[in-house]
Amino acid sequence: MTNVVEQNRFAELIAASDDEVVTHSFVRDVPISAGRTLALVTLDNGRDHTRPTTLGPVALVEFAATLDTLKERAARGEIAGVAVTGKPFFLAAGADLSQVGSISSRAIGKQMAELGHYALGKLSELGVPSFVFINGLALGGGLEIGLNADYRTIDRNTPGVALPEVFLGIIPGWGGAWLLPNLIGIENALKVVIENPLKNNRMLTGQEAFTLGIADAIFDSVSFLEHSIAWADGVIAGTTKVKRANTPGKIERAVKWDIAIGVATKMLENRIGRVAKSPYKALELLKAAKNTDRATGFAAEDEALAELISGDQFKASIYAFNLVQKRTKRPAGAPDKKLAKPVTQVGVIGAGLMASQFALLFVRRLKVPVIITDLDQTRVDKGVAYIHTEIDTLLEKKRISPDESNRLKALVSGTIDKADFAECDWVIEAVFEELGVKQEVFADVEQYLSETAVLATNTSSLSVEQIGAKLKHPERLVGFHFFNPVAVMPLVEVVNTPQTDDATLSTAMVTAAKLFKNAVITTDTPGFVVNRILAKVLGEAMNAVDTGTPFETVEESTKPFGLPMTPFELLELVGLKVGAHVLDTHHAAFPERFFESENLHKLAELGHIFERDSHGKVTGIDKKARAIVAGGTTPMTAEELRIRIEDGLADEVHRMLESKVVEAAEDIDLCLILGAGYPFQMGGVTPYLDRVGASERVFHDTFHHPILRGVQ
Repeated sequence: MTNVVEQNRFAELIAASDDEVVTHSFVRDVPISAGRTLALVTLDNGRDHTRPTTLGPVALVEFAATLDTLKERAARGEIAGVAVTGKPFFLAAGADLSQVGSISSRAIGKQMAELGHYALGKLSELGVPSFVFINGLALGGGLEIGLNADYRTIDRNTPGVALPEVFLGIIPGWGGAWLLPNLIGIENALKVVIENPLKNNRMLTGQEAFTLGIADAIFDSVSFLEHSIAWADGVIAGTTKVKRANTPGKIERAVKWDIAIGVATKMLENRIGRVAKSPYKALELLKAAKNTDRATGFAAEDEALAELISGDQFKASIYAFNLVQKRTKRPAGAPDKKLAKPVTQVGVIGAGLMASQFALLFVRRLKVPVIITDLDQTRVDKGVAYIHTEIDTLLEKKRISPDESNRLKALVSGTIDKADFAECDWVIEAVFEELGVKQEVFADVEQYLSETAVLATNTSSLSVEQIGAKLKHPERLVGFHFFNPVAVMPLVEVVNTPQTDDATLSTAMVTAAKLFKNAVITTDTPGFVVNRILAKVLGEAMNAVDTGTPFETVEESTKPFGLPMTPFELLELVGLKVGAHVLDTHHAAFPERFFESENLHKLAELGHIFERDSHGKVTGIDKKARAIVAGGTTPMTAEELRIRIEDGLADEVHRMLESKVVEAAEDIDLCLILGAGYPFQMGGVTPYLDRVGASERVFHDTFHHPILRGVQ
């Protein structure tokens, strides 16, 4: 009767889940020693490895009912323990985000939080020991299944263990924020709950999770389940003693806990500011877990999760998550993959740092011969040496094997004779950002290539069509714009000129995917997507300074955007000379909307804007930088400038969509998330511009219908 009453609490939530891919709880009895029985629950959604197991409302209710039945069996002495595991390769990938993302009110959001606690919490109320055998991916609610149990084993080859909720604008709300710090200590918990999610959602390996104390035992994949069952048998029999470095009595709470929270708070403020809500809400819960009991901790998680699930930032985060997970797999405007030409050898024009990064990426991912060239043998030799050194570093970090290291090095060569490019199917340039230079190097190398070879330019601001003006076959040219650092940034802007044929475009898209990059197709227009948006923000920022607005006021004006860095930090990162060049290029193309800045050229000569201490930390604005921009007579307030930037962005994005730079607003947001580090909780830029009213102010409509905002 109690179970029926409890389930009725969640009736509205369950009613809204008619399209849920349900993860079922299948039970089988496993004989163990002394005539005892272990009940083994396997979570399985009936799909193959392409559809991870997730936990929606219906799945959670079924799991709770299964545990209620097992509790009754335990009371009758039929079973001596309960273990939970998953289908091959997955324990569970967490909550079903399609269900969570469609929650219609704060009240329903709270029900989702309470249902998770209700279902998973039963693992600690069975009357017999509970175990979770982490046999594969365990994310979010999947890991929280394990945390709610008494004991955990883990497969050594598990690729991902994490609590990624903060990355998505929420918090670990099914026990993770209270249970984890009380299991592994506050410092380790901060790493898992906050630090890793903010490092591009870093996950732990099985070994790392075991080392932190998340699991009590670790076994190899080949016999993981058998060893886990035997280990659980030993625990039940009392012959296996579980030793934990951080039992509740051993966890230091008097001083270290509060110090760790304080350090984490300052780190967050310096790194991401105060706009993102979820990291600070998670900090509150972790801080409170020091002295609260389980019930109080879980109740606090319920309230926090309900608040965040119903908010704007979570809605934007789910939008961003879907862009990254789904839209990247079906790029808008991409030709049929069958048209792509094979790439069996790569040529790189240039041997500098950027060119060498290209060569390293191509040889690592494609595992085909890569040839680099430059003006003289010294530069070529230096480039090859750099690539070999980077391969040695990968070997030292055990990211590749000795055999792979040798193979990769053997695939890299250098030459000063472009005739050696004759067998290349793909040639990419990384030379000086000057139109004439790029035209000449391509016209020169084309004479040695087969007619089917693809030419790719990494230009960030020049017209790709003009770069190909001297080619005999301009249809083979495509823009292939990487972001720095090449190995890390996941975006490639693939630039489609009026001459580029479908086979070339398809080859670029397929090649990007083989490089493990996400590609967005853009038309051949100044700045493409990312640099055009950045030029708008940076241009407005420099114009404000030029006309008398203090640097600090400009930085204050952009804080509500929640961007990873201020405009001036970004300028120093990309290089002041590069920034000045980008502004000049956009001013030349769109003089009525983009500012040039003579002062930025002067700051480039100075070399910096900020004063920094010996550790590189910003201590203020350099006095010489202030002197360079002095003299403006029409300063703006932070509020005035914020609105000006918002409206300018809304106008520019609207123009980009009207002129079909990309297919949709989603593609602009995807570029900013992957290429400029725009945070998930902002959703790129268009959801933000809709929410703050900039879209309506500028073009009397919105980018999204309905607006992507939270619920009440």
